[in-house]
Amino acid sequence: MPDGDGTDLFDALDLTEYEETALSNLLRLGRTTAPNLAEATGIPKARIYGVLDALADRGFVKVIPGRPKEYQSRSPAEIVDRAKENQRQAYESTATELEAGREAFLAEFGPQFDSATEDVRPAEELFHVVDVGEPSESETRRLYHEAEREVRVLTKSWEYLESVEPALRDALDRGIAVRVLFLHPDRLSDENRRIQAGIVDRLREEFPGVEFRFAAGALPWRGTLTDPPADAGDAAGGESGEAIFLVEEPEVPNHMRQAAITENESFVAGLKRFFDLVWEHESVDRRDD
Repeated sequence: MPDGDGTDLFDALDLTEYEETALSNLLRLGRTTAPNLAEATGIPKARIYGVLDALADRGFVKVIPGRPKEYQSRSPAEIVDRAKENQRQAYESTATELEAGREAFLAEFGPQFDSATEDVRPAEELFHVVDVGEPSESETRRLYHEAEREVRVLTKSWEYLESVEPALRDALDRGIAVRVLFLHPDRLSDENRRIQAGIVDRLREEFPGVEFRFAAGALPWRGTLTDPPADAGDAAGGESGEAIFLVEEPEVPNHMRQAAITENESFVAGLKRFFDLVWEHESVDRRDD
């Protein structure tokens, strides 16, 4: 989430306008009755009880019995934790429903799809592209979540770590081997060197399972590859791996750049070979080497 006003977090809570108004005012006012809150906020009295009940159902507000009953917001920390738990439960519920319907769905539509497309399947594309920024970071998070053996990262300073951090933790918790190849700080601007130093300190303190080194030479491409085959034509268990990458284009601003995604076995194996050669022969394992 970008730096800004503390109310930015309300966007992530998926509240209606009235719910956001009621909750923000309860946080400021403390314990009060529904009529008093309606008076303070301008929410119609005919709507205020429904608004408060909806907030209580989601765990953001406490209902205090009495005549009249009163309402009080949970603490800001409790609201964030409750919102995260609500999202987790919603995800698990949806995942359970999808899995329960999987077999029937496949049985119904699988044969029809195969029959309709067996003669018109296009040749597999070498890669497809997404915009750099949130679209590329979303695809990168997906790669972390879907990795089965290993994740390899080539990066200048890994300035987007915060965006992929939950997915990285998930991969590490599942025993995925993670290696990061940074551009050597001597090749960075002062600003990027500062960013990289902060990221490296975080890795040492919070992510001891992540191996990292510093490439002595230039990195003509940067990105993430997962589960690569040992060599082209030698995919482990039939899996060819996947990669998202972008090439070095210093003259092109980030908002105009695109990242390529590929599942081509030979391409991913080639990216792995480049990574391995730099890791073994053209990198150091300390910033001050």
